Amino acid sequence: MMLIPTHHFRDIERKPEYLQPEKCVPPPHPGPVGTMWFIRDGCGIACAIVTWFLVLYAEFVVLFVMLIPSRDYVYSIVNGVVFNLLAFLALASHCRAMLTDPGAVPKGNATKEFIESLQLKPGQVVYKCPKCCSIKPDRAHHCSVCKRCIRKMDHHCPWVNNCVGENNQKYFVLFTMYIALISLHALIMVGFHFLHCFEEDWTNLLQAYGLTREGTAEARISLHEKKQPPKVSSTECSSFSPPTTVILLILLCFEGLLFLIFTSVMFGTQVHSICTDETGIEQLKKEERRWAKKTKWMNMKAVFGHPFSLGWASPFATPDQGKADPYQYVV
Repeated sequence: MMLIPTHHFRDIERKPEYLQPEKCVPPPHPGPVGTMWFIRDGCGIACAIVTWFLVLYAEFVVLFVMLIPSRDYVYSIVNGVVFNLLAFLALASHCRAMLTDPGAVPKGNATKEFIESLQLKPGQVVYKCPKCCSIKPDRAHHCSVCKRCIRKMDHHCPWVNNCVGENNQKYFVLFTMYIALISLHALIMVGFHFLHCFEEDWTNLLQAYGLTREGTAEARISLHEKKQPPKVSSTECSSFSPPTTVILLILLCFEGLLFLIFTSVMFGTQVHSICTDETGIEQLKKEERRWAKKTKWMNMKAVFGHPFSLGWASPFATPDQGKADPYQYVV
C-alpha cells in the first residue's frame, strides 16, 4: 500500500487563483475593540461552572470547617490569607484563559484581495483551511469546537471552555499551577485538622468516661449521681456535627488529591511543551519542525513576556509577544 505524505491532506496550492477565493465569504467586519471572546459550547460552559463550584466548595470547607472554628488565630489568619490569595489567582487565571482570544485566524480571509496582498513568489506555498475558509498561518490548526483556526494551538480544554493557543497559554499554565497549589494547601490543612481534632476528641472522650487515672473516681461518682452518659463537645474543631464534618473533609480530600494529580501533570506537560517549542498537537502528529529552534529561556519569555518579572505569575499582566508577522502565512 502506498503511503501518502501527511501534508497532502492539507489544501496546498502554489498559485492564488487555484485557492478558489470566490467560494469564500468575505470575513465579517471586526467587532469593537475590547469585544469579549467566549465560546458557546454547552459542554465547555458546564465544565467551567463545575470548576468554579469545586473551588468555591474548597473555599467553604477550608474557611467554615477548619479555619474559623480554630482557636489558633495566627494559624487561621495566615492560612486563610494564603489560601484565598491562591484561590483568587486561580479563578482569575481561569477567566483570562477562558475569555482571551487564543489566537484565532480571521475567518473567511481566503479572499482574492488578501491572497494578492501576500505577493506570493514562484515556489511559495500557502495553506487554506476548507472548514473556515481561512489562509492558515504556519503552525495553526483548526478547532472543531471553536470552529476557527488557532495559531500554535496546543489543545482544546473543556475546563476553560477554550482552546489553549498562542495568546492564552500563559493563563492556562497559571491556572493549572494555582489549582495544584490550593489543592496541596488544602490537603495539608486537612491532615493537620484530622490529627489535631482526633487527638482532642480522644482526650476529651477518655476524660469524659473516666478512663484516665485522675478522672476515674470522679467520673464514677458523676455517672452514678446523674445516671446519664457523658457528652463530648465537638465545637472546638468544627461548628458542624462530627458526621457532617468528616463527610465534608473526606470530599475535600478526594477533590484535592484528584485535582493535584491532574493539574500537576498538565502543568508539567505545558512547561515541557513551552520549553521544547512544540505544541501538543505537533507532538501528537509528529509534525516536522519548520521553525527556528530557540533556547528554552527564549521560549519561556515568548509565552510569559520578554522582561522577566513578577508579571509572569500574574494573570492580570498581558505578555508582550509583539505583532503578528505578515509573512507567517507563506511557506
